[in-house]
Amino acid sequence: MLIATLAATMRQDQVDRLAIVVDVRSREQFEQLPQALAAVKAQGDQVTSVFLEASDDVIVQRQESNRRPLPLQGGDRLIEGIERERRLLADLRAGADIVVDTTRLSARQLVQRIANHFGDEAADKLKISIISFGFKNGVPIDADMVFDVRFLPNPFWIPELRPKSGLSRDVAQYVLKHEAAQKFQEHMIELLETVTPGYLAEGKRQVTVAIGCTGGKHRSTSMSEELSTRLRDRGSPPRCCTGIWGRNDPPPPPEDRRARRRSRPLRLAQRPAPGDRPAHRRRDGRRRRRLVGSAP
Repeated sequence: MLIATLAATMRQDQVDRLAIVVDVRSREQFEQLPQALAAVKAQGDQVTSVFLEASDDVIVQRQESNRRPLPLQGGDRLIEGIERERRLLADLRAGADIVVDTTRLSARQLVQRIANHFGDEAADKLKISIISFGFKNGVPIDADMVFDVRFLPNPFWIPELRPKSGLSRDVAQYVLKHEAAQKFQEHMIELLETVTPGYLAEGKRQVTVAIGCTGGKHRSTSMSEELSTRLRDRGSPPRCCTGIWGRNDPPPPPEDRRARRRSRPLRLAQRPAPGDRPAHRRRDGRRRRRLVGSAP
């Protein structure tokens, strides 16, 4: 059966945990579920079965909102399909390790209930992704928090720092030496520590922090790397993605724009002379001149 196969694959790939969701739509595999669970337990694996149920009236409301018939309803009434499923699932419910009544639970509350049974220290931590971007290219659409660091002095105006990025030590030291940069780092960490419990309580396990400057090369990159380092020192290693976020077609380099400007007079010189224009355009011009000359 599929469950036994997945369990063997899990041991082979050294996967610690595996979650499998089944219902009566599995047909033959669903009927073999008790034997498959017993076989997996006999191999020494720990299996915890969770049974989700709800009252008849709530199931009816959910099915009417989905506008889908129950798998065992057939051409009968909805309540008759519910009764068939309850009889079929009676043995599994009796042998389940955890039974959760979802009648009065929202989706968020159900997540919390499952997390209370299977959550661990790693699952209770918020995963933070940090990206740097340039406002001239647009704000990342997947950002949960956006910080603007354009108030800091711009290394772009320092000739020796302009060709470098915020990943270089010289640019990072120039940006982070200012007191405003240090205070802003502390404020960002305080804000993340404030919202983390609320995110976890709402079932959100990942947050994306976007730090932007004008071009996304100097200030935002240095601040992103510094925030990543501080969070890592506090025991919350984030996934830091630095670089210029923006469109797939970045603006051309300055030398290309200058080349286009130099070629512009040539393109103007290549325009057709008045005598080389199409005949119909010349006739239209003569007709307009005649009308103007004949006006009183």
